[in-house]
Order: sequence, then C-alpha cells, then structure tokens
Amino acid sequence: MISTSEVLTGTAVDLFYGATPAVKAADISLNRGEVSAITGQSGSGKSSLLYCLAGVLPVSRGEVRFEGRVLGELDDEELSALRRERFGFVFQYGELLPELTVEENTALPLRLAGQRKAPALAAAGEVLERLGLSDLRKRRPSQVSGGQSQRVAVARALVHKPAVVFADEPTGSLDSANAAAVLEEFLALARSQGTAVLLVTHDDQVAARADSRYIMCDGKIAAHIREVS
Repeated sequence: MISTSEVLTGTAVDLFYGATPAVKAADISLNRGEVSAITGQSGSGKSSLLYCLAGVLPVSRGEVRFEGRVLGELDDEELSALRRERFGFVFQYGELLPELTVEENTALPLRLAGQRKAPALAAAGEVLERLGLSDLRKRRPSQVSGGQSQRVAVARALVHKPAVVFADEPTGSLDSANAAAVLEEFLALARSQGTAVLLVTHDDQVAARADSRYIMCDGKIAAHIREVS
C-alpha cells in the first residue's frame, strides 16, 4: 500500500555503466515536505542514484515511480516535461546562466513552462525576497558572491513549487558559514511548500538536517536511518 505522503519511489534500482555496476538493487522513497539525504564515500553511487530517480539516467533494472507513474514508461517529451514542471535541481556550482539577471534566472522554470514574463518575474521576486535577495534582482551572476549565487540557484529550483527537488552537493562549493545559511533557507522554504528534497552530500552536518538518511557503499544502500522527532 502506497503512503498518501509518498511522492517518488525507487524499487530495486540497478544502474550499469557498460558492464560496471554503479547502483545495485536500491530501494528508496521520498515523502512530501521531507528531506532525504544520500551519503557515502566518493564513488559509492550517490549521484548516480539521484540522477536515476530524477529521470536523467535510465535505470538498467528496477523502476522509479513518480506519483504512481513509471518513469521508464514515459517518452522523451513526457519525461522532459516532468523534469521541467514537477522537478527542481540544485547543483554544486549553481549553474546560473551568465547572460540573464538574477530575477530572470530565477524565473526560468516558469518561463520554460509557458508562463508570461510579468507574472513569472513577479513570482521570482517573491521567492528572492524570502531568501533575502531582493536587492540583487537586476544583477548578473558575475556580480554576486558564491553564497548569493547558490541562493539564486535555490530560488530557481523552488520558484515553480515542484514536487521534488534534487540537490547534488548543494553546499559543496561554499565555506561553512555560507553553507549553513544557504542550507537553512533552502530546507525551510522547501518544507513550507511541501516539496520533497533529495540531497547528495559528503558532509555529515548537512546530512544531519535531513529527516531520513540513506548510506551508500559500493553501489548499495547499506543503511537507512530515519530521524525520530
């Protein structure tokens, strides 16, 4: 029986790069408004599993379901629409578009989904204000600091109120003070929207902020720890 709060599941997920297994028989589930972390040593399969769950990498065996739909049964157009409209992404270095302003970068998911410019920028402005970035709206990525750039990446990932945000080492490029601040704002906003967050991290302090932790070793989920509130 599927939990009513469950939004995405991976069941017996295998991923091979040629003959080399990267993920082996992984079971994982994400709940609305909760934060899950994948931890483990470098090369343990953390990022590979995240990209399978996000529909970026096709699984070799097993299945990934989002709101009951099997990702492997979707065609390229359906999968692209799903990633664009229902998922959000935060990467280690932000990956902002240098030619766009901060507010234009933030509004990008809404614009790609067909929303008109004025309401998209208005929505972007609201999220930027919540993250303390209103004064930077007209600046370009080259004119903001690393911590500010990563906050903009968080705003862009959450502006369209996605069901799931996938974050691959979202604070890995920041110093400890900026990392703590960005993570606090990111997770608070995601939880307030009911967005599930799956983050890959090597940092135990980051993983400690999650509701649930999956520990990977040699491509397998070696342990699943759920925090008790």
